[in-house]
Amino acid sequence: MNEAGAWTEERVELLKKLWSDGLSASQIAGELGSVTRNAVIGKVHRLGLSGRAKNPAAASTPRASTPRKAPTRSPSHPMGGAHAGMTRGNNALAPQYAAEADAEAQQETVLSEDVVVPFSERVTIMDLREYMCRWPMGDPTTPEFRFCGGRSQTGMPYCTYHSRIAYQPAADRRRDRSKMAGRG
Repeated sequence: MNEAGAWTEERVELLKKLWSDGLSASQIAGELGSVTRNAVIGKVHRLGLSGRAKNPAAASTPRASTPRKAPTRSPSHPMGGAHAGMTRGNNALAPQYAAEADAEAQQETVLSEDVVVPFSERVTIMDLREYMCRWPMGDPTTPEFRFCGGRSQTGMPYCTYHSRIAYQPAADRRRDRSKMAGRG
């Protein structure tokens, strides 16, 4: 620190007095002159000074003991009218399920059928090509471990069947989990 901003004993005592009087670091820096607010904060920290007293102007004005009530106003979006059927609040993004029992049952039967890939069509990692399905089949720790090897969809790593398993919509996954919990 330069000569003008050196922390002499007198300046430190004045700092302590101003700090205990409740002045801010900026106000103290202005009173001392030649020091910044950050220098005052650093010196207060190094001196280990406790929290300041409250501002004398604020302490002399007593606050009202009863909290003020916010003025009432009419709602900006009343629930009647054209928007009465809309979902609002924390349910606005909740999925809206349509009753399509027949389509759902048909889809479940299609997905429940297991596609059997003949062992001769399965491929090892060395034989796997870009256009082949990369769905793992079997235990990776055994020599019989292979990949599906079927024709993959364009731009996808899996064949049509394995893509339906791998990329289920979130709502379907939640429904499947609740069905499994009901069985147990």
